Amino acid sequence: MQQRTVEAAELPEIMLAELREAVGEEWVFVEENERDQFRDPYWHHNDRRYDSQAVVQPRTTEEVQRIVALANTYGVPIWTSSQGRNNGYGGPSPRVKGSILLNLRRMSRVLEINRELAYAVVEPGVRWLDLHQALEESGNGDLMVSVPDLGWGSVIGNSLDNGFTYLPQAADFGAPCGMEVVLADGELLRTGMGAIPDNKSWHLYKRGLGPVLDPLFMQSNFGVVTRMGVWLMRRPEAYAPLFLTVPRDEQLETAIDTLRDLRMDGVIRGLPVIQNTLTLASHFPEILGKFQGAAGTMPDGDIQKLADETGVGRWGMRTALWGDRPVVEHQLRRIREAWAAVTGGEVRSERIYARDEWGEITEFVEKVQAGIPSLDMLEAIPENMGHIGFSPVVPLVGNDVREVVDLLEEIVTTRSGTNFAAGIIPINERACVIVSGVNFDVTDEEEVQRAYQIAKEMVLEAGKRGYGEYRAHIDFMDLAAEQYSFNGHAYRRFVQGIKDAVDPKGILSPGRHGIWPSSMRPAE
Repeated sequence: MQQRTVEAAELPEIMLAELREAVGEEWVFVEENERDQFRDPYWHHNDRRYDSQAVVQPRTTEEVQRIVALANTYGVPIWTSSQGRNNGYGGPSPRVKGSILLNLRRMSRVLEINRELAYAVVEPGVRWLDLHQALEESGNGDLMVSVPDLGWGSVIGNSLDNGFTYLPQAADFGAPCGMEVVLADGELLRTGMGAIPDNKSWHLYKRGLGPVLDPLFMQSNFGVVTRMGVWLMRRPEAYAPLFLTVPRDEQLETAIDTLRDLRMDGVIRGLPVIQNTLTLASHFPEILGKFQGAAGTMPDGDIQKLADETGVGRWGMRTALWGDRPVVEHQLRRIREAWAAVTGGEVRSERIYARDEWGEITEFVEKVQAGIPSLDMLEAIPENMGHIGFSPVVPLVGNDVREVVDLLEEIVTTRSGTNFAAGIIPINERACVIVSGVNFDVTDEEEVQRAYQIAKEMVLEAGKRGYGEYRAHIDFMDLAAEQYSFNGHAYRRFVQGIKDAVDPKGILSPGRHGIWPSSMRPAE
């Protein structure tokens, strides 16, 4: 399936003037060099298929409503991003060329921190770094927010795109609760209990009366989320970061099945991540060097030698334990006993931190699993290296994981001539996402385009085996959505019916994850 080229109507001068009036002239950007600050850095510079016509940065919900009203009036679509750090998936770039990029970085207030019930309410411009800082400065530093590997992303934006974090609330995206949304007609909606004015349970209860709406605004184009509740976690008495090794590649199935049982028993909570040797360079640059995913393919024997010499294994799993110290110590014993099934595998626990020792946590991985956001991982990525991601959802069963890992590795190594980089993230006790993709030199146009084609092949080949992407790069959103084909694409027809009902002019992020308004829909 070839990606369609779709372009928006030209931005009228009168609309541009009204946008400037709505948010202030200094917050509307139209020159190419200005707009280039709001595109995926992994695009090749000459690739202009997904450029915007203008970037607009509102400060308030009312300004968002005004921008949506203008889009309806003049028929120019808008594409929403929060921080726009979705690198490797298209970043903030719009699916429809010439869209107005609605960037919400200026909406950066932490609106509430509730210590007693351990939650916060944030606007879309709030980064993980910002929320952590707000907790510290307000005397609530003992409340932990579940963070991803890089702290520069938006709490709301990451959550709405099903992004991964690592504390227990991360399981099945459990932290978000209660949203405020600007709809395509400019109306303001509050989900769940927030539909009752001044309801005190808005950010405490994930449902309400009638259908649950919050998930409708995740990976969709039905509205613009302008605030959201996020659950926090109280700092535990004890915190033990762990690293578990899998010495040989053929032991991966045993490791997966062992992990599943530990997850099912509640011994391992949160989101562990299992990564292959070369991917682990982002965590152990002092012994593995910079990330080698874009280098020429390394022979299996050389990878095994590197795994043995460094002690990181062919696969390594990072996870952590949180709780009362006797519970943590007991869980650690359970993990050691279970991991003995992985012959030669190690369970490394360097230290158990007490509640008052958070200031002594310095290592990147240990910080992330303690709810301390950072940008340390960027230091391990070589200059000019980009990536395009493909990450299917797979049962948390050793044989199934092995099948998909082998499939993706063969495609990457034979088609691109680069090393295979992969991480396996159990999103709950029963399923995992295999995070993979293709790495490339962003300055080499031919190499970049080849990477896109290889990623599309991965989508197709995984789809033939019944596996689907959990979030898609904008260059193959349609292709990824095409794999969800049960009953003549009943799912797609249903969500497009919702799109036509709530956004009849199709002005909110058309084409996002394959959801097109009727005016832009290709003939069946």
